[in-house]
Amino acid sequence: MSREQLLLINPRITAKARFPLSLLSLAGALQDQYDCHLLDGNLERDTVGAAQGLLRRKPFAAVGVTVMGGPQVRTAIDVSWAIRKAAPRTPIVWGGYFPTLYPEVALNAPYVDYVIRGQGETTFRELLHSGGDVRQLERIGGLTWTREGAAVNNPDREFAPPGLSSALPYELLGDPRRYLARTFMGRRTAAHQAAQGCRFRCTFCGVAAMFHGATALPPARRLDQELHFLKHTLGADSIQFYDHNFFDREADMIPILEVLARHALPWWCYARADALLGLSASSWALVRKSGLRMAYIGAESPSDTLLKSIRKGTRSDQTLAVVDLCRRQGVVPELSFMVAPPEDPEGETERTFEFVREVKRVNPRSEIIIYIYTPVPPSSLPERARVRAASKPLRDLTGQEIVFPRTPEGWTQRKWVDYACHADAPWMTPRLRQRIRDFVTVLGCRFPTVQDARTPAWTKAALRALAAWRYRFRRYDRPWELEVSRKLIRVADPRVTGI
Repeated sequence: MSREQLLLINPRITAKARFPLSLLSLAGALQDQYDCHLLDGNLERDTVGAAQGLLRRKPFAAVGVTVMGGPQVRTAIDVSWAIRKAAPRTPIVWGGYFPTLYPEVALNAPYVDYVIRGQGETTFRELLHSGGDVRQLERIGGLTWTREGAAVNNPDREFAPPGLSSALPYELLGDPRRYLARTFMGRRTAAHQAAQGCRFRCTFCGVAAMFHGATALPPARRLDQELHFLKHTLGADSIQFYDHNFFDREADMIPILEVLARHALPWWCYARADALLGLSASSWALVRKSGLRMAYIGAESPSDTLLKSIRKGTRSDQTLAVVDLCRRQGVVPELSFMVAPPEDPEGETERTFEFVREVKRVNPRSEIIIYIYTPVPPSSLPERARVRAASKPLRDLTGQEIVFPRTPEGWTQRKWVDYACHADAPWMTPRLRQRIRDFVTVLGCRFPTVQDARTPAWTKAALRALAAWRYRFRRYDRPWELEVSRKLIRVADPRVTGI
């Protein structure tokens, strides 16, 4: 008896392909009953043509499309339209961060039949088993669907460790070595995700909206097997962990750190300042032995009032403490800051600039990434957080309440792509936009990122020298000579390229 086929698609989002971990996780959970075909638009440039070709050759029980906010919405729309035209009766299911945050928006399109919110493994399986029967659809947690023309949001599904005991089916990618990339950590860096979720509930974060404060670490044996495969079979020499919050409770982390120390692969991860500050000396010894090169830390703001309002759970003094700790431990802290919040955008931005200078004074090796503060729309927040956020509606520069797009196509407009990517906000003045761009230019030239594995050292030294006087005297405005130099030298921007 032949098994049903599933087509799982990662629409194009970047020119630097990494393992499509969400598709691998989903396929790993479903392949006991289904034959899964993976189509990664980051490698397959003609994703639309490839999808149409697969649909012509064989029938599929469903097509799953993972969608991030920002530029991937456009490519997800294109491939979904093509599938709808090529196989009108094949169900198209959207999952991932965008449909989790905007389920009714995603469903408000003729090329989307179902939306899966949050974790997809169990919800997708139950959806496939339902056969579209309404009585069964009503019982599927985490599903958004249409009944009599109206969107139905079933209750959220409780978090469950998603197949963390089984290995990912890398063989479905063809040649997995194509995904190993040159980075500042090594020539063959592999992407991996050991844990899922985060127990914190920051109101600006899509992870909090998706996992509602839940998290799970993998068994140490599973991580050991994965790293052994990546290192000895594929030849990876370094690892970039996409865990939502790698360092959680220290007692749970020790077995994981022991595995990492045995493999001694240079690695990068997300972390919190308070978690790193709370590690014991023995755990830091494991961290050093494991080869942690860089930790991405959400510093967000120097304002403790703002940090409290967004439920960050950390303080500005912890940011300064952790960059000093990282200096002593030999780890590069990569700090993200959110400027231009709706309340006092100019003042908060200037205070952040000064705080960044203090960070650089404490630890000059600190990497700095500047984003625009673009909070998750109130309707996408968990219920209790939504009440607080709704008390002060977001308004644009003219004072009008901001109305977010109601269709996927609306989110492909440049201003909303920029909003989703934390690159712009409707309440910002042109002067503030330019001020932020100028500061980022001067800062990036004065302290070129260590993540650039291509640019020669002498060109970075030239940039540093050229920007030194501007940085010293805070002369950020109109750095034309630096802009010209950056175009000629083309130093990487970690906001865009990652590592």
